[in-house]
Amino acid sequence: MDFMEFKNRVYKTFGLDLHSYKENQLQRRLNNLLVRKKLSGFGEYFNIISQNRQEYTNFLDYLTINVSEFFRDVKMFKILEDKVLPELLLRNSKLKIWSAACSIGAEPYSVAIILDELTPGRVHQIEATDLDQNILQRAKEGKYNADAVKNVTADRLSKYFVKQGDKYLISPQIKNKVQFRQHDLLKDNYPRGYDLILCRNVTIYFTRQAQEKVNRRFVQSLKPGGCLFIGGSETIFNYAELGLDKISPCFYRKVTRV
Repeated sequence: MDFMEFKNRVYKTFGLDLHSYKENQLQRRLNNLLVRKKLSGFGEYFNIISQNRQEYTNFLDYLTINVSEFFRDVKMFKILEDKVLPELLLRNSKLKIWSAACSIGAEPYSVAIILDELTPGRVHQIEATDLDQNILQRAKEGKYNADAVKNVTADRLSKYFVKQGDKYLISPQIKNKVQFRQHDLLKDNYPRGYDLILCRNVTIYFTRQAQEKVNRRFVQSLKPGGCLFIGGSETIFNYAELGLDKISPCFYRKVTRV
């Protein structure tokens, strides 16, 4: 079985669209995986993941690069805190937010912390999704190592976390503000009516065509005036064509049509 047939079989069996990932990058990573597992080729590996659910789950873990931390890219989160969220709160007192491909949950919890300080006592709707069920379980658990909280200020660390050995547990008051669920950006429906969508350092692994499709669907999911927050290594070159204004690095606002 060659690489193309492996991708076809994975899509037919699991509904996972590997064709939308950058081919050279994906093939290189999977070749490394085959070598590490001492497998003869893609056919043997497909048989393994199709016959063992845990192996398929491990495959998803490997495919989705779960690198995340609280307030990742501090300067951009400062813009979110000082400019973007206050402006959105002027439009809507209760915000609807989606953290897409949320990984270990540090990103949506970071937003929840900011909103707890900006609007104490107010209830917002914060949804967080990921393809990987294993990583969603970790996110729901809310337990982090020191590296994940390195950008959290001392005041926030003492207020919103509980130290347990060498781990940091997110407090129930923040954990309860975020709802987690599984979602595949490449095939599932996108809900609508969001004030803010965060999808950071994810689409860089997709083909240009897949990036275009995902960005268009994000724009459809935003309310007029809503904002899309992407990663520092990402750029939406055709943002005007999509109906967005670029308001600062990493931030795009959906144009309000008259």
